[in-house]
Amino acid sequence: MGIVSQEAIKQFQALMDQVDEPLKITFQNVHQGYLVETFGRFLRAREWNVVKAHKMLIDCLNWRVQNEIDNILAKPILPIELYRGVRDSQLIGLSGYSREVHYYVQSHIQINEYRDRVILPSASKKYGKPITTCVKVLDMTGLKLSALSHIKLLTIISTVDDLNYPEKTSTYYIVNVPYIFSACWKVVKPLLQERTRRKVQVLSGCGTDELLKIMDYESLPRFCKREGSGSSRSQNGSDNCFSLDHHFHQQLYDYIKQQSFINESVQPIKQGSFHVDVPEPAAEGTQIAKTIEYEFNKFGNGNGVSDSFGDLKINGD
Repeated sequence: MGIVSQEAIKQFQALMDQVDEPLKITFQNVHQGYLVETFGRFLRAREWNVVKAHKMLIDCLNWRVQNEIDNILAKPILPIELYRGVRDSQLIGLSGYSREVHYYVQSHIQINEYRDRVILPSASKKYGKPITTCVKVLDMTGLKLSALSHIKLLTIISTVDDLNYPEKTSTYYIVNVPYIFSACWKVVKPLLQERTRRKVQVLSGCGTDELLKIMDYESLPRFCKREGSGSSRSQNGSDNCFSLDHHFHQQLYDYIKQQSFINESVQPIKQGSFHVDVPEPAAEGTQIAKTIEYEFNKFGNGNGVSDSFGDLKINGD
């Protein structure tokens, strides 16, 4: 980190020393003791502009306080049946801001919080160094034209991540890519910011060879293993990251249950009684969503591409 960056972090720290106590408390759940790394993430997200980065962080902290994000790991929000329905892409894309989309977004935020407050701190302790970011592997098996119905959801969760969990993903690896994605990617890629484009790597096939350079074979998602590269081929729940039987989901929901018992001040909630405000997507995100929709419609209407690809699966393991 250069001299300018160090100076920016000092300025950022001075500004944060002046914030109100409620924001300082929730900020502890954001930085987890790694202040420099956290300031660096928000600064990178705003091109090292201290004023803009400070505003971004304050907005994030206010969002956390207003929506009780600190308590979200003690609230069993998502019914299993509904989660499976969303995962199987039957409930996304309804007109308006549907209840099912709310539940999916809340579940996504829970996973973000579990990653940042449990998984990454544990990894940092284990390896004796700050580990504050992750990689994501996105499976495009069976992308089809009806995936247009997913654009609203993807825009919402990407907005939540961009504004409240910036720079948490170091690299996005995209695997099992069909032609329709490759063609669409060529059009969308120039619309992305340069720092975002650098993070995205579209791999050949299921990406096994490239991914084995950064992880061991046991850590590979099932859809990246040669014997079952397609996500739809993964039927064994304990080895299928799309299943709630997968060890990650089991650990997450066990943790939530434990926290709900420990934290007596957090009352159990009923289905539909918890709401997280989602900010409006930025102009860039809206433009990208419209571009994707336009390109997909071109394939469907002008190029004779049939709607026969199978279900869209965009997941990280």
